[in-house]
Amino acid sequence: MDGILLIKKEKGMTSRDVVNIVCQVCKTKKVGHTGTLDPMAEGLLIVCVGKATKLVEVLTSSRKTYVASMKFGVKTDTMDATGKILKEEDVMLSEEEIKQVLKELETTYEQEVPIYSAVKIHGKKLYEYARNQEEVTLPKRIVTIYQLLFLDYQNNFLTVQTEVSKGTYIRSLVEDIARKLNTIATMTALTRTKIGMFSLEQASTIEEVRKGKFHCYSIYEILSKMYPVRRIHGVLLHKVENGAKIDYEEPLEKIFFVNEVNEPIALYRKKGDQFVCDKMLKKERAI
Repeated sequence: MDGILLIKKEKGMTSRDVVNIVCQVCKTKKVGHTGTLDPMAEGLLIVCVGKATKLVEVLTSSRKTYVASMKFGVKTDTMDATGKILKEEDVMLSEEEIKQVLKELETTYEQEVPIYSAVKIHGKKLYEYARNQEEVTLPKRIVTIYQLLFLDYQNNFLTVQTEVSKGTYIRSLVEDIARKLNTIATMTALTRTKIGMFSLEQASTIEEVRKGKFHCYSIYEILSKMYPVRRIHGVLLHKVENGAKIDYEEPLEKIFFVNEVNEPIALYRKKGDQFVCDKMLKKERAI
Protein backbone atom coordinates (compact mmCIF):
# COMPACT_ATOMS: atom_id res chain seq x y z
CA MET A 1 0.00 0.00 0.00
CA ASP A 2 1.24 3.49 -0.90
CA GLY A 3 -0.61 6.56 0.31
CA ILE A 4 -1.59 8.92 3.13
CA LEU A 5 -3.86 8.22 6.11
CA LEU A 6 -5.56 10.88 8.26
CA ILE A 7 -5.83 9.44 11.78
CA LYS A 8 -7.30 10.69 15.06
CA LYS A 9 -4.70 9.92 17.72
CA GLU A 10 -6.16 9.18 21.12
CA LYS A 11 -4.90 10.39 24.50
CA GLY A 12 -2.43 8.02 26.14
CA MET A 13 -0.95 6.81 22.85
CA THR A 14 2.38 7.92 21.44
CA SER A 15 2.67 8.91 17.79
CA ARG A 16 4.94 5.87 17.43
CA ASP A 17 2.11 3.65 18.71
CA VAL A 18 -0.06 4.90 15.83
CA VAL A 19 2.72 4.27 13.31
CA ASN A 20 3.14 0.71 14.66
CA ILE A 21 -0.58 0.02 14.19
CA VAL A 22 -0.44 1.29 10.60
CA CYS A 23 2.65 -0.89 9.97
CA GLN A 24 0.69 -3.95 11.10
CA VAL A 25 -2.48 -3.10 9.16
CA CYS A 26 -0.66 -2.16 5.95
CA LYS A 27 1.96 -4.91 6.33
CA THR A 28 4.93 -2.61 5.74
CA LYS A 29 7.67 -0.99 7.80
CA LYS A 30 7.88 2.00 5.47
CA VAL A 31 5.63 4.33 7.48
CA GLY A 32 6.19 7.85 8.82
CA HIS A 33 4.15 10.62 10.41
CA THR A 34 4.24 14.37 9.82
CA GLY A 35 4.55 15.82 13.33
CA THR A 36 4.67 14.24 16.79
CA LEU A 37 1.79 14.55 19.25
CA ASP A 38 2.69 13.96 22.91
CA PRO A 39 0.91 11.06 24.70
CA MET A 40 -1.35 13.50 26.59
CA ALA A 41 -2.42 15.16 23.33
CA GLU A 42 -5.01 13.98 20.84
CA GLY A 43 -6.10 14.89 17.35
CA LEU A 44 -5.00 14.79 13.74
CA LEU A 45 -1.95 12.75 12.78
CA ILE A 46 -1.05 12.40 9.10
CA VAL A 47 0.65 9.07 8.39
CA CYS A 48 2.45 8.36 5.11
CA VAL A 49 2.80 4.78 3.87
CA GLY A 50 5.19 3.26 1.32
CA LYS A 51 6.27 5.58 -1.47
CA ALA A 52 4.16 8.37 0.04
CA THR A 53 6.79 8.73 2.80
CA LYS A 54 8.50 11.07 0.28
CA LEU A 55 5.82 13.59 1.33
CA VAL A 56 6.62 13.59 5.07
CA GLU A 57 8.83 16.67 4.82
CA VAL A 58 6.34 18.49 2.56
CA LEU A 59 3.39 17.87 4.91
CA THR A 60 5.39 18.53 8.10
CA SER A 61 6.08 22.08 6.90
CA SER A 62 2.34 22.90 6.76
CA ARG A 63 0.69 25.21 9.27
CA LYS A 64 -0.98 23.44 12.20
CA THR A 65 -4.03 24.40 14.28
CA TYR A 66 -4.57 23.39 17.90
CA VAL A 67 -7.06 23.86 20.72
CA ALA A 68 -5.08 24.10 23.96
CA SER A 69 -6.09 24.45 27.60
CA MET A 70 -3.84 25.68 30.40
CA LYS A 71 -4.02 26.35 34.11
CA PHE A 72 -2.50 29.54 35.48
CA GLY A 73 -0.72 29.50 38.83
CA VAL A 74 0.95 26.08 38.36
CA LYS A 75 4.38 25.23 36.93
CA THR A 76 5.54 21.65 36.22
CA ASP A 77 8.85 20.20 35.08
CA THR A 78 7.36 18.96 31.77
CA MET A 79 5.32 22.15 31.20
CA ASP A 80 2.14 20.05 31.06
CA ALA A 81 -0.23 18.26 33.45
CA THR A 82 1.75 15.00 33.33
CA GLY A 83 4.73 16.53 35.12
CA LYS A 84 5.87 17.11 38.68
CA ILE A 85 4.61 20.36 40.21
CA LEU A 86 7.54 22.72 40.81
CA LYS A 87 5.69 25.84 41.89
CA GLU A 88 2.20 27.15 42.67
CA GLU A 89 0.98 30.68 43.18
CA ASP A 90 -2.25 32.66 43.50
CA VAL A 91 -3.46 34.26 40.27
CA MET A 92 -5.91 37.05 39.55
CA LEU A 93 -6.33 37.69 35.83
CA SER A 94 -9.04 39.41 33.84
CA GLU A 95 -10.31 38.36 30.42
CA GLU A 96 -9.29 41.76 29.05
CA GLU A 97 -5.60 41.45 29.94
CA ILE A 98 -5.50 37.85 28.71
CA LYS A 99 -7.01 38.85 25.35
CA GLN A 100 -4.49 41.68 25.02
CA VAL A 101 -1.54 39.32 25.57
CA LEU A 102 -2.94 36.79 23.09
CA LYS A 103 -3.13 39.54 20.48
CA GLU A 104 0.48 40.60 21.19
CA LEU A 105 1.69 37.01 20.64
CA GLU A 106 0.28 36.85 17.12
CA THR A 107 3.73 37.45 15.70
CA THR A 108 7.04 35.88 14.66
CA TYR A 109 9.50 35.43 17.51
CA GLU A 110 12.26 33.26 18.96
CA GLN A 111 10.77 30.44 21.03
CA GLU A 112 12.71 28.26 23.47
CA VAL A 113 12.44 24.50 22.91
CA PRO A 114 11.11 22.58 25.98
CA ILE A 115 13.58 20.46 27.93
CA TYR A 116 11.18 17.52 27.62
CA SER A 117 11.41 17.15 23.84
CA ALA A 118 13.16 14.91 21.33
CA VAL A 119 15.33 17.69 19.89
CA LYS A 120 18.97 16.58 19.91
CA ILE A 121 21.90 18.55 21.34
CA HIS A 122 25.37 17.03 20.89
CA GLY A 123 23.77 13.76 19.77
CA LYS A 124 21.55 13.38 22.82
CA LYS A 125 17.82 14.12 23.11
CA LEU A 126 16.85 16.96 25.43
CA TYR A 127 14.56 14.78 27.56
CA GLU A 128 17.58 12.56 28.30
CA TYR A 129 19.37 15.58 29.78
CA ALA A 130 16.27 16.27 31.88
CA ARG A 131 15.97 12.70 33.16
CA ASN A 132 19.67 12.61 34.03
CA GLN A 133 19.38 16.05 35.67
CA GLU A 134 22.16 17.37 33.44
CA GLU A 135 22.60 21.04 32.57
CA VAL A 136 22.05 21.98 28.91
CA THR A 137 21.44 25.24 27.06
CA LEU A 138 18.01 25.00 25.45
CA PRO A 139 17.96 25.88 21.73
CA LYS A 140 15.62 28.50 20.30
CA ARG A 141 13.66 28.49 17.05
CA ILE A 142 12.03 31.20 14.99
CA VAL A 143 8.29 30.44 14.98
CA THR A 144 5.19 32.27 13.81
CA ILE A 145 1.88 32.41 15.67
CA TYR A 146 -0.55 33.24 12.87
CA GLN A 147 -3.63 33.27 15.09
CA LEU A 148 -4.25 33.01 18.84
CA LEU A 149 -7.93 33.13 19.70
CA PHE A 150 -9.53 33.35 23.15
CA LEU A 151 -12.15 30.60 23.62
CA ASP A 152 -12.89 30.37 27.36
CA TYR A 153 -11.58 31.41 30.78
CA GLN A 154 -12.91 30.05 34.08
CA ASN A 155 -11.31 29.38 37.48
CA ASN A 156 -7.78 30.11 36.16
CA PHE A 157 -8.25 27.68 33.24
CA LEU A 158 -7.80 29.26 29.80
CA THR A 159 -8.67 27.62 26.48
CA VAL A 160 -7.36 29.01 23.20
CA GLN A 161 -7.26 28.10 19.53
CA THR A 162 -4.01 28.75 17.71
CA GLU A 163 -2.61 28.37 14.20
CA VAL A 164 1.18 28.06 14.17
CA SER A 165 4.18 27.44 11.95
CA LYS A 166 6.30 24.31 11.75
CA GLY A 167 8.44 23.77 14.84
CA THR A 168 6.17 25.59 17.31
CA TYR A 169 5.82 23.95 20.72
CA ILE A 170 2.42 24.63 22.29
CA ARG A 171 3.81 23.92 25.77
CA SER A 172 6.33 26.70 25.17
CA LEU A 173 3.56 28.98 23.87
CA VAL A 174 1.62 28.35 27.10
CA GLU A 175 4.68 29.40 29.09
CA ASP A 176 5.14 32.47 26.89
CA ILE A 177 1.51 33.50 27.49
CA ALA A 178 1.97 33.13 31.26
CA ARG A 179 5.27 35.02 31.24
CA LYS A 180 3.66 37.99 29.48
CA LEU A 181 0.96 37.95 32.18
CA ASN A 182 3.63 37.90 34.93
CA THR A 183 2.60 34.50 36.22
CA ILE A 184 3.12 30.76 35.59
CA ALA A 185 1.04 28.14 33.78
CA THR A 186 1.01 24.55 32.62
CA MET A 187 -0.76 22.94 29.66
CA THR A 188 -3.67 20.71 30.70
CA ALA A 189 -5.07 19.55 27.33
CA LEU A 190 -4.16 19.70 23.64
CA THR A 191 -6.02 18.75 20.46
CA ARG A 192 -4.60 19.18 16.96
CA THR A 193 -7.51 20.05 14.70
CA LYS A 194 -5.81 20.88 11.37
CA ILE A 195 -2.61 20.29 9.40
CA GLY A 196 -2.57 22.52 6.34
CA MET A 197 -5.92 22.07 4.65
CA PHE A 198 -6.67 18.70 6.29
CA SER A 199 -8.92 18.63 9.35
CA LEU A 200 -9.67 16.29 12.24
CA GLU A 201 -13.19 15.76 10.87
CA GLN A 202 -11.67 13.89 7.91
CA ALA A 203 -9.67 11.53 10.13
CA SER A 204 -10.30 7.86 10.88
CA THR A 205 -10.30 6.59 14.46
CA ILE A 206 -7.72 4.08 15.68
CA GLU A 207 -10.45 1.43 15.82
CA GLU A 208 -11.41 2.10 12.19
CA VAL A 209 -7.76 1.80 11.17
CA ARG A 210 -7.42 -1.53 13.00
CA LYS A 211 -10.50 -2.80 11.13
CA GLY A 212 -9.18 -1.54 7.79
CA LYS A 213 -12.05 0.96 7.49
CA PHE A 214 -10.17 4.04 6.34
CA HIS A 215 -9.45 6.03 3.19
CA CYS A 216 -5.90 5.89 1.85
CA TYR A 217 -5.27 9.09 -0.09
CA SER A 218 -2.97 8.83 -3.10
CA ILE A 219 -0.04 11.22 -3.58
CA TYR A 220 -2.03 12.82 -6.41
CA GLU A 221 -5.11 13.35 -4.20
CA ILE A 222 -3.07 15.08 -1.51
CA LEU A 223 -0.77 17.26 -3.63
CA SER A 224 -3.52 18.30 -6.05
CA LYS A 225 -5.34 19.80 -3.03
CA MET A 226 -2.21 21.68 -1.96
CA TYR A 227 -0.69 22.96 -5.21
CA PRO A 228 -1.69 23.94 -8.77
CA VAL A 229 -1.50 20.88 -11.05
CA ARG A 230 0.07 21.02 -14.51
CA ARG A 231 -0.02 18.07 -16.91
CA ILE A 232 3.05 17.94 -19.15
CA HIS A 233 4.45 15.83 -21.95
CA GLY A 234 7.25 15.71 -24.51
CA VAL A 235 10.47 17.68 -23.96
CA LEU A 236 9.18 19.43 -20.81
CA LEU A 237 8.19 16.10 -19.24
CA HIS A 238 11.67 14.73 -19.96
CA LYS A 239 13.29 17.75 -18.30
CA VAL A 240 11.07 17.58 -15.21
CA GLU A 241 11.60 13.80 -14.85
CA ASN A 242 15.32 14.55 -14.66
CA GLY A 243 14.95 17.42 -12.18
CA ALA A 244 16.28 20.05 -14.57
CA LYS A 245 15.69 23.79 -14.17
CA ILE A 246 12.95 24.96 -16.50
CA ASP A 247 11.60 28.16 -17.98
CA TYR A 248 7.88 28.16 -17.28
CA GLU A 249 5.70 31.24 -17.55
CA GLU A 250 3.36 30.93 -14.58
CA PRO A 251 2.64 33.51 -11.83
CA LEU A 252 2.99 30.81 -9.17
CA GLU A 253 5.41 29.97 -6.38
CA LYS A 254 5.00 26.17 -6.56
CA ILE A 255 3.70 23.74 -9.18
CA PHE A 256 2.81 20.06 -8.96
CA PHE A 257 3.76 18.43 -12.27
CA VAL A 258 2.07 15.22 -13.46
CA ASN A 259 2.14 13.32 -16.74
CA GLU A 260 -0.83 12.81 -19.05
CA VAL A 261 -2.25 9.97 -16.93
CA ASN A 262 -1.90 11.94 -13.65
CA GLU A 263 1.19 10.12 -12.37
CA PRO A 264 3.07 12.49 -10.02
CA ILE A 265 6.41 13.63 -11.45
CA ALA A 266 7.78 16.39 -9.20
CA LEU A 267 7.12 19.48 -7.12
CA TYR A 268 8.77 22.62 -8.53
CA ARG A 269 9.23 26.06 -6.94
CA LYS A 270 9.95 29.47 -8.40
CA LYS A 271 13.55 30.65 -8.10
CA GLY A 272 14.36 33.89 -9.86
CA ASP A 273 13.16 33.68 -13.45
CA GLN A 274 13.03 29.88 -13.49
CA PHE A 275 11.45 26.92 -11.71
CA VAL A 276 13.66 24.42 -9.87
CA CYS A 277 12.90 20.93 -8.55
CA ASP A 278 11.77 20.95 -4.92
CA LYS A 279 10.80 17.29 -4.54
CA MET A 280 11.22 14.49 -7.10
CA LEU A 281 8.29 12.07 -7.03
CA LYS A 282 8.77 9.96 -10.15
CA LYS A 283 12.11 8.22 -9.58
CA GLU A 284 10.57 5.61 -7.27
CA ARG A 285 7.54 5.35 -9.55
CA ALA A 286 5.19 6.96 -7.01
CA ILE A 287 1.44 6.50 -7.33
